[in-house]
Amino acid sequence: MEHEQEQETRQRVAIVTGAGRGVGRATAIALARAGFALCLAARTREELEQTRALCGLVPARSLIVLLDLAQEEAPENLIETALDHFGQVDVLVNNAGWAPARTPLIKMSAADQDRILAINLRAPIALTRLAAQGMTAHGHAGVIVNVASDAARRMPSGEAIYAAAKAGLIAFTHAAFAELRERGIKLSVIIPGLVDTSLIPQNKRLDRTLMLRADDVAAAVMSIVDAPAGVCPVEVVLQPQRDPLRTGQ
Repeated sequence: MEHEQEQETRQRVAIVTGAGRGVGRATAIALARAGFALCLAARTREELEQTRALCGLVPARSLIVLLDLAQEEAPENLIETALDHFGQVDVLVNNAGWAPARTPLIKMSAADQDRILAINLRAPIALTRLAAQGMTAHGHAGVIVNVASDAARRMPSGEAIYAAAKAGLIAFTHAAFAELRERGIKLSVIIPGLVDTSLIPQNKRLDRTLMLRADDVAAAVMSIVDAPAGVCPVEVVLQPQRDPLRTGQ
């Protein structure tokens, strides 16, 4: 009986990458409202402090980790820091992403190419592997959510490497779920269409009022986190009800 009560009251811990703004911030707020302690990861302390304040959590329950996921050692440092502070990880949201402005492939620099692949694919793979190791070692079921992009399906001109990285993330999620499902780990990928965040520059052809909102993606994350134990929504596709690129129609 005491063990059952301990399980019911055990603190749940979530890591959110790219938590300083946009989808990451909205997801962190939603997780905090659901009672999670948080490990907030991004490159800018000021933005993470703002996220922490909006979550309404004391520092002991909202750890800030400054890092650049393009650095090879960053995923291991993040997971180790979270485990050292909280002792466990129950949810990982691989939300951080990066791409330069649309650039023709032949004009893309090697440095930008490597950064796109590192942040959008290499880091989420490493974080998933390390988080899964921690989840299975502690004997707890866990949830890992990867945030991709419909660029992986649309394959737009000027985004070839970004589209390839996000397509790789989708394939990785499906294959990793096949490996980890019997260990009680849910693995899901969210594929959103255009989301109204600062990552998408102003464009006269876009009606931003029709775009998805960060809260919409956060709600999708929570639907995965809250899914019944016997169900895993492996792939969730989100699209605006009306096409933001069809302004005036």
